[in-house]
Amino acid sequence: MRLFSLLLIIGLLNFSGFSQTPQKEKAKLVVGIVVDQMRNDYIDRFWDRYSEDGFKRLVNEGYRFKNGHFNYVPTYTGPGHASIFSGTSPMNHGIIGNNWFDKTTGESVYCAGDPEIESVGTTDEAGKMSPHRMIVTSIADENRLATQMRGKTIGIALKDRGAILPAGHTANAAYWFHGKDEGRWISSSFYMNALPNWVVTFNNSGKAASYFKTWDTLYPIETYVESGSDQNNFEGGFKGKESATFPYDLQKLKADNGNFELLKAVAYGNDLTTDFAMAAINGEKLGQGTDTDFLTLSYSSTDYVGHNFGVNSKEIQDTYLRLDKNIADFLRFLDEKVGKDQYIVFLTADHAGVEVPAYLESVKIPAGYFDSKDFKTKVEDFVGKEYGDENLVQNISNNQVFFNYQLLNEKKIEAAELEGKLAAFILAQDKIHRVYTRDQIVKGAFTKGVEEMIKNGFNHKRSGDLIYILEPAVISYSRTGSTHGSAYVYDTHVPMLFYGKGVRKGNTARRSEIVDIAPTIANMLDISFPNGTTGKPLYWMLEE
Repeated sequence: MRLFSLLLIIGLLNFSGFSQTPQKEKAKLVVGIVVDQMRNDYIDRFWDRYSEDGFKRLVNEGYRFKNGHFNYVPTYTGPGHASIFSGTSPMNHGIIGNNWFDKTTGESVYCAGDPEIESVGTTDEAGKMSPHRMIVTSIADENRLATQMRGKTIGIALKDRGAILPAGHTANAAYWFHGKDEGRWISSSFYMNALPNWVVTFNNSGKAASYFKTWDTLYPIETYVESGSDQNNFEGGFKGKESATFPYDLQKLKADNGNFELLKAVAYGNDLTTDFAMAAINGEKLGQGTDTDFLTLSYSSTDYVGHNFGVNSKEIQDTYLRLDKNIADFLRFLDEKVGKDQYIVFLTADHAGVEVPAYLESVKIPAGYFDSKDFKTKVEDFVGKEYGDENLVQNISNNQVFFNYQLLNEKKIEAAELEGKLAAFILAQDKIHRVYTRDQIVKGAFTKGVEEMIKNGFNHKRSGDLIYILEPAVISYSRTGSTHGSAYVYDTHVPMLFYGKGVRKGNTARRSEIVDIAPTIANMLDISFPNGTTGKPLYWMLEE
């Protein structure tokens, strides 16, 4: 009788839910912000000039990882966005560059290009895009699966790849900005057959055209002591203006600089992106349902400005001071529309950027430029003399050399032999730092340093047969402006900020990696990790 009574009590307790794990309240909205080409030191360099409500709010009220890095090479936009949201590196997700040589077709392919897809919102081919080349899920995909597709996902960026890859394969929509003479936010038939009304309304509002105004510094330029001089020899500038100096009359410059394309390359492109993101939250009612929604938001103008003017320019400083205001406005908007304690924001970058080598040379720091065309000619000449056929090398791109295996087989040449001879030749060339063969990468058990980064960025099916690393601060680029792509710290060290529901306040200098972001968000939402995940949750910043 006592045993029966005890079992009855246990059964009643189980039925009433006392033994069940309580379900925590999840965030209504996750916003993943990627700032294209943002160096970690921009937070500290411009700190005193930021408002209290933008970057400072994220840092002071959230959690900052001061030592966040990419764990692979190459550090480009496509691989960066894919890695952040998939929780893994190119070795698994397959996005090995913005463009790469396709060994199957013998042609270069674009990371988001899809010839089977139609443009939506324009007759231009700029809309023929999809995430089909990314072979894993994103964290946004996993949220869609976990909510039985009830939770929405919207991806937004001026760049198509910045909108498409983070949003994943199941997104309700991804939108990117088509410039030229149209100035419209567009999409593709991968997501929809026609733009929704709220997008049409935004495109017809004249908002984009309103930014054809004068771009001058937000504050007196003489107070911008955190950046270099406005007049120098290390900046590109715009067609139609003799000097790369403030102010810039965009109305006058637009005809010579691609019309609406110009907006992407100035600070106001971030304003336009913020405007559209707010319209998306209203139009799609993100964060208003019972299931968690996702907004992936990439600020692309920072990259265009950095490429043109360099990481030490007055233009880049002004762009970040204005972006700070964009973020402050957006956070206030989220407070009002979603609720201050009802959303999660993380902010990071898809890569950082190098100081302009010509500037570094001017202050006696080792740096320089690498002539890729000359290098290609030397490699082909060497192979031609050694083997009688320069076509044994089928392609050289993204610091990789691809062999022509059909020709190797016909001539009965072992790939390992060509690897060895060509690696030795390339290593002897000026400004080459290291060379790795496919055999070394595939068989090597690399767990640290550049070797590990190369392995993490090496996709067995898509990558080449030799990979070469240039010396520090040596780039294949113009002598004006900055670029990125290397395994060096100036390209890998990026901000990692978390803010909102379930995030502790604090910071750490311990090393963290970009692939840790997606599993951290999955942990916060109690959903599955993206299916290619190699990162680990950043558990020490999570509230218990």
